[in-house]
Amino acid sequence: MRLYDYELSGNCYKIRLFLSILGKSFDTQTVDFYPGREHKSEAFLALNPLGQLPILEDAGQVLSGSDVILSHLAAQYDASHKWHPQNLRGDISKWMHVADEITKTASAARLHDTFFYDLNIDTARAGAKKVFRSLDEHLWFAEQRGHDWLLPAGHPTIADIACFPYVALSEEGGISRQDYPAIRRWCDRIKRIDGFLPMPGIFPTSKAV
Repeated sequence: MRLYDYELSGNCYKIRLFLSILGKSFDTQTVDFYPGREHKSEAFLALNPLGQLPILEDAGQVLSGSDVILSHLAAQYDASHKWHPQNLRGDISKWMHVADEITKTASAARLHDTFFYDLNIDTARAGAKKVFRSLDEHLWFAEQRGHDWLLPAGHPTIADIACFPYVALSEEGGISRQDYPAIRRWCDRIKRIDGFLPMPGIFPTSKAV
C-alpha cells in the first residue's frame, strides 16, 4: 500500500489514523501541497484529475477521496465488520456528508489562517459553528442514551474517523471548541482508541481512568 500524503492535511490524516488503528503497514509518498502545490502538477493529475489528496494505491487499485478510501479499507481489512457495519451504511453515508461540510467550513477556515488561502473567512467560521452546534447536540443526546459515538453501534465507525480531524484542528482556523463540551468528550474518546496516531496539531490525551 502507498499513501500519497501531506502531513498537515486532515484528510490524509484520516487515512493514516485508520491504517494505524487497523494495524496495517504502508508506504508514503510525500506530496508538497504547500507551498509547492505539487497536487496540481501534471504527474499528480494523472493519478487524480481533481488534484486532491489523499490518494491510496492498494493491490493495483488507485483510490482517491478520504471517504472512498476509508470505506475500501474497512471492507478489505476489518474482519470484524465493525468499522463499516452493513446495517448502518445509510447512517455512515449521512455522516460522510457531514464530514464534507466540516471540510468546507472548519478546514476552509484553517486554510485561510494557516495556508493563506483567499476565501471568505467569516462565512467559513459561521458555517463551521453551525455544523459544530448540530454535531454537539447529536453527541450530547447520544450520551444520554448511553452511546459514545456518532452511530448507535456500541463502538466507533469510519463515520467518527471521517468527522474527527478537522474538528480537532478547528482552533487553527480560529474556531474554539470551548462551547461544545460533547464534542470535546468525543474527541478525547477517539484519542483513546487503540492504535490512535497523533499529527501536528492533534495530540494524545490521557488514558481513561
